[in-house]
Amino acid sequence: MNPLPAQPLSPLDGRYREAVSSLGEYLSEAGLNRARVRIEIEWLIFLTDREMFGSRRLEHDQLRRLREFAAEFGQAEIDELAKLETKTRHDVKAVEYLVRGKLAELGLTEVAELTHFACTSEDVNNLAYGITISGAIREVWMPRARAVTHSLAARARELRAAAMLAHTHGQAATPTTMGKELAVFVHRLERVLGQIESVEYLGKFSGATGTYGAHLAADPTADWPALSQEFVSSLGLVWNPLTTQIESHDWQAELYSRISHANRVLHNLCTDLWTYISMGYFRQIPQAGTTGSSTMPHKINPIRFENAEANLELSSALLESLAATLVTSRLQRDLTDSTTQRNVGVALGHSVLALDNIERGLQEIDIDEVALAADLDANWEVLGEAIQTVIRAEITAGRSAIADPYALLKELTRGKRVTQQELAIFVAGLDIGDEARARLAALTPAGYTGLASELVEFIAD
Repeated sequence: MNPLPAQPLSPLDGRYREAVSSLGEYLSEAGLNRARVRIEIEWLIFLTDREMFGSRRLEHDQLRRLREFAAEFGQAEIDELAKLETKTRHDVKAVEYLVRGKLAELGLTEVAELTHFACTSEDVNNLAYGITISGAIREVWMPRARAVTHSLAARARELRAAAMLAHTHGQAATPTTMGKELAVFVHRLERVLGQIESVEYLGKFSGATGTYGAHLAADPTADWPALSQEFVSSLGLVWNPLTTQIESHDWQAELYSRISHANRVLHNLCTDLWTYISMGYFRQIPQAGTTGSSTMPHKINPIRFENAEANLELSSALLESLAATLVTSRLQRDLTDSTTQRNVGVALGHSVLALDNIERGLQEIDIDEVALAADLDANWEVLGEAIQTVIRAEITAGRSAIADPYALLKELTRGKRVTQQELAIFVAGLDIGDEARARLAALTPAGYTGLASELVEFIAD
């Protein structure tokens, strides 16, 4: 058998690449290295701006060209880093040498020793991860999650009055509206997305064991914690003052746990939509050229929601593993986080792919109001709740002498199908006031949705 040409091992880099490729700008190895280059350059500029250790402030053109080098990091730099790493066998050291090479090209060898000055690799890495993960969440994942929530909210408003039979424990229950049920998911997602947006992205910059030992040895007069805080904050991160060699990753655990929570809410949405489709409450809109089954031509499978379910499960499994693993480091440092963090993009990629499928799936379904109405009309017994509750109110008001309204309705309805006519005869014979009897006589399953339509207003605009 001939060996295959090199192929992507992950479906995220193969079959589903188009849907998730935007994450690669941040969470690929190249994205990480671009951020590392930026950190190294910004730290050097930070030191020279303050003319530390006799250095001079860089000229405007030199600053521009250095920052352009970081911003335009591309294939040439990726290739050069690969060559350097074959010699260094150390990824961050290779980045340092790449930056030193650029300094030589710009005639800035006099400040070359300020490259990676007093840094441990994790000083650069933790800031680079803070920048890239923040970018991936804010620029890729969150807009996709917001788009799904927005689409879901639009469907909730559209279907706010679409009465349907509810199913608690899988059994016919007090009617609701499809819009209200979708609004529940919108509300759940909005809460979790708000929590995700409030997560702080922390960073440290304090040396080999978080003590500023090398910094103080080089300049005992400088306020290194203040300088560290200023530098970390300048990158859009929140300074962590107390760390070991590594930033403790607690913020990552918080972030991944909350994204996993959002995944699970979305998973619940998918299983409910799948079920509504199977019940006929939603019709699937045929997509031109697609095939539902290789042998049954009539089928339109709910593949968008099924694909999303699977990817949400994979994403949550990885995110929860990351959250559990990253908060532990042996003594002042081990390397378990180095390997673990390289999989953040995979974890988020499966979630982004799921969001893409959910967004598409929501556009490919239509409500079937005939099916909703037929199901409601076949289950008049669900009005038993309303009837026994009205009787209780009538007893309290002194307008009824019925002894046990719940037992009375239980005997009439439990485990039975009750027709509209049977229920009308039952209501006509009740010992209650005329006004209450008239209200119950006018009640239908489709009209027994309470404030479901109005409750949709509680979702955010």
